[in-house]
Amino acid sequence: MHTPSPRRLAFALALAALALGASPRAAAAASDDARPRFTLQVDPLTTALGFVHAQLEWAFDPAWSVYVGPSVHLFPGLLAEDDDADFTGLGVELGVRYYFHGAAPEGAWVLLRGVMAHLQLDDPPDTTAFGGYVSALVGYTALFDGWFVLSGGLGVQYVHYEVAGSGTVGVLPAAHTALGVAF
Repeated sequence: MHTPSPRRLAFALALAALALGASPRAAAAASDDARPRFTLQVDPLTTALGFVHAQLEWAFDPAWSVYVGPSVHLFPGLLAEDDDADFTGLGVELGVRYYFHGAAPEGAWVLLRGVMAHLQLDDPPDTTAFGGYVSALVGYTALFDGWFVLSGGLGVQYVHYEVAGSGTVGVLPAAHTALGVAF
């Protein structure tokens, strides 16, 4: 089976975002000054997998937002192999979202994100490496009562999160789940 390259997939997602972004709702949403400009979110799925993420998102434009937050790997997670050594990862996550209907931070979106982290093997503690991943996802963010955030998305990612042979390297599915607040 032939797997599309991450570069081609990212290009296809970007084209889809541009095509879907020309919505009649975009102009109406852009004039809505009452919508929140920030969200603070946590991702319960990645926490279960051993990666703790918190994201502060800023909708700087009706169609665009950026987010930043810590990315921390503290425990093996639910899918870890028994022979994987424990390691700690401390890093930063940065993402850019395009909202198809110009109502950021709510609605359908395409996301490009990346994580860069310093990895350290727990035993021996002097074994370190740098790792990270890049992802392209499509998803949806809903705001309930104007403040409660529920978000989800699916896509593809390239992961190189490995130290001394322990961890993950390769192209994998990507998922995003988040709960949070908007303000």
